[in-house]
Amino acid sequence: MHIIDLSIFVLYMLAMLGVGFYFLRKNEGAEDYYVGGRSMSSSHIGLSVVATDVGGGFSIGLGGLGFAMGLSGSWMLFTGLLGAWLAAVFLIPKVKSNPAFANFLTFPQIFGYYFNARVALLAGIISAIGYTGFTSSQILAGAKLASGTFVDLDLNTALLIMGIIAVVYTVMGGLKAVIYTDTIQWAILMGGLIFIGIPVSFLAVGGMDTLDLTRILDSNYLSAQGGRSMAAIRTTLPPDFLTLTNITWQQIVNWSITIIPIWFVGMTLYQRIYACRDEKTAKRAWYIAGLFEWPIMAFMGVSLGILARVAAEQGMFEALGAGAVVDPETGLPMLLRSVLPVGLMGLMLSAYFSAILSTADSCLMASSGNIVTDVLSHFFKIDPDSSKTLKLSQLVTLLVGAFALWLATMMTNVLDLMLYSYAFMVSGLFVPVLGALFWKRRSSVAAFWAMLMGGVVTVSLQLGTLAAPAVDADITSLAHTLQPYFAGEVNHTWQSLSAFELRALVERTLSDASIVHISWLDLTFALPFNLDPNLFGLTASLILYITLTFLYPTKTKKKTWQKTTASAITATHRETTQT
Repeated sequence: MHIIDLSIFVLYMLAMLGVGFYFLRKNEGAEDYYVGGRSMSSSHIGLSVVATDVGGGFSIGLGGLGFAMGLSGSWMLFTGLLGAWLAAVFLIPKVKSNPAFANFLTFPQIFGYYFNARVALLAGIISAIGYTGFTSSQILAGAKLASGTFVDLDLNTALLIMGIIAVVYTVMGGLKAVIYTDTIQWAILMGGLIFIGIPVSFLAVGGMDTLDLTRILDSNYLSAQGGRSMAAIRTTLPPDFLTLTNITWQQIVNWSITIIPIWFVGMTLYQRIYACRDEKTAKRAWYIAGLFEWPIMAFMGVSLGILARVAAEQGMFEALGAGAVVDPETGLPMLLRSVLPVGLMGLMLSAYFSAILSTADSCLMASSGNIVTDVLSHFFKIDPDSSKTLKLSQLVTLLVGAFALWLATMMTNVLDLMLYSYAFMVSGLFVPVLGALFWKRRSSVAAFWAMLMGGVVTVSLQLGTLAAPAVDADITSLAHTLQPYFAGEVNHTWQSLSAFELRALVERTLSDASIVHISWLDLTFALPFNLDPNLFGLTASLILYITLTFLYPTKTKKKTWQKTTASAITATHRETTQT
């Protein structure tokens, strides 16, 4: 890495640490640390929400979607816009208008309020595990992409840089540091993409060998070069890549049932709702976040992926050692590495790390808040206004961050298991929280078991779903399992196929259907319409929640939730003394 690029990157990292140190001196208690003193503005909250939701997956997911399917990949973030606005209309008024929530610090405390201590504890454990795993995934994914983009940056170095910086400024500054650094990171990311990444990449696919700043200011040159780039894009890509119809209804449904529920169960989002000074501020923040998700970030992300696809087809990555087939999710970093000169590479490196850190820090804060407020407070008395609680919160954040960084260095399958817990969180918590907020009937039994069943069904289906076979996989054995799903006459003649033909048949079958194999039951079946396992987990949770709510309704009005949360106790005590 050139010294200029390294200097720019180091200055960026020092700025992030400076924000954390500033708020280290400002925070006075757990309320400051976890919910920013409940006085944040809509602009900062809105940008922080979209940075958290989009940032970590921007370089990875959206670029890969653009590479694989073109502009239609932008529909993924359209579900993010729907989720944000649905939450603004239905969720935020419920949360901000209830006086009992005025001192809450976490999402699972709502379960304690509507149900009982056992339900709140389970929700806290699920959320903490899910967000710890998600923090690890952001650090690992970002480090892999960064090391793939910058030739002199190896994976372990990238892991240490990203992990330590994110953990340190989050530990020091809490949610205020996270929100303000998210705003800075968002500005860097947007500036890097709008003024560097997209225009330079666009001109490069038209045959621009080197970036000449004197010619960049020449409108005639830009017009001619832009015309060559558009011609290259049209002649290189399939026609449906430049349309919004290159997508199936199943894909839209799968994205919807995966992304929209997150806006109702995400601990990172509830922290920001609590951090807003009032309902109007929170709603405005969510509307801002939705608009930035789609169309702004959606089309920027897939456009870069499309340009990476064109560059790959043109052979621009051969000098980097890429073969004939390029992984869609590595296409974008390879493109930036190919076209950016010294200086601009350092700016894009900062933007790259901004995208990942803006998600990792929020997930770290969420997991820490769950452990302190929802798990430890169940067993120990914790005063949210005490300086000792602030120190405890910082210590837990440090330990969780160190554990997440350690997880990121482990084998991928360990991390995958942790990511399944995130799916467990979404499919398990979504139905009970909707029931709590929008249905007058209550049942702690229903909430507890719907939470478990929804998550177990989703994770079981995910673990059992057969993926594309590895290079050294036993294709013959896998073909025996998949035989009922082979199309047409090949169902009876597949044994006569060559090894190459058989592998192609197996891969095609798995891509056309979501086939689940549960080995301990010797059970194989295809999910209907190739839909996502989350849908079936949510369906199981819904059926169980409704059934058990009628069978085992909660008859007592005693607020057993009080023992699970110090902040709620404080709020209740204040209300009692005032009356």
